[in-house]
Amino acid sequence: MITSSARGAILAIKNTFIVADDHPLFREALIHAIGNCVDDANIIEADSLDTLQSVVEANPEADLLLLDLNMPGVSGFSALAYIRSKHQALPTVIVSAMDDPAVIRRSIQHGASGFIPKSSAIGTLEAGIRAVLDGEVWIPDGIDLQDDRLDSEEAMIAAALSSLTPHQFRVLMMLGEGLLNKQIAYQLGVSEATIKAHVTAVLRKMGVNNRTAAVLAVQKLGISAPVFVDDESSE
Repeated sequence: MITSSARGAILAIKNTFIVADDHPLFREALIHAIGNCVDDANIIEADSLDTLQSVVEANPEADLLLLDLNMPGVSGFSALAYIRSKHQALPTVIVSAMDDPAVIRRSIQHGASGFIPKSSAIGTLEAGIRAVLDGEVWIPDGIDLQDDRLDSEEAMIAAALSSLTPHQFRVLMMLGEGLLNKQIAYQLGVSEATIKAHVTAVLRKMGVNNRTAAVLAVQKLGISAPVFVDDESSE
């Protein structure tokens, strides 16, 4: 049974599940599936990168994270790669409408414990959740994982993301949205000087010389083709 008081809470509780998806109706479907698998589950919901970072940082020992690849502020596999690098003990299952075999393979290569297509019946959702909770890797039938290693360039970018702080990662994602330093500063409620310092650190850790190069690197973790991003000086 899911207690309404637990949903949306940001605190470490035993038997905790994080549902990260920006569609309320699908979050409800996932919550229902978890409730059918686990008694007295504490459900924490996230609908954006901001809330996802907050709840994961507050609940690093959660039992399971169910993660959509297309939430606001998230670029492709970047959030999955970042979370897996910071919280290796947190099992993460991708639940996505993009169920191409290549997407499923890359999800597993980036450390996901499973991939459940959003088109799945409720029984399939529950089977996937139970399998991962039992320590298995769950993917749809008929998917050949083939080579389980990432492309070397993509692996290097994912490793660079792991060196970023939560604030630096958020700034990098906002750079990917084409925002200028002053726009990022306004949205995050900090000074432009603070953002410039974050950008400088991001460029150094990513091993690139300018914002555009950093964004293009992250877009290699994307699912769709890269888009052009205006530059705003090297920092």
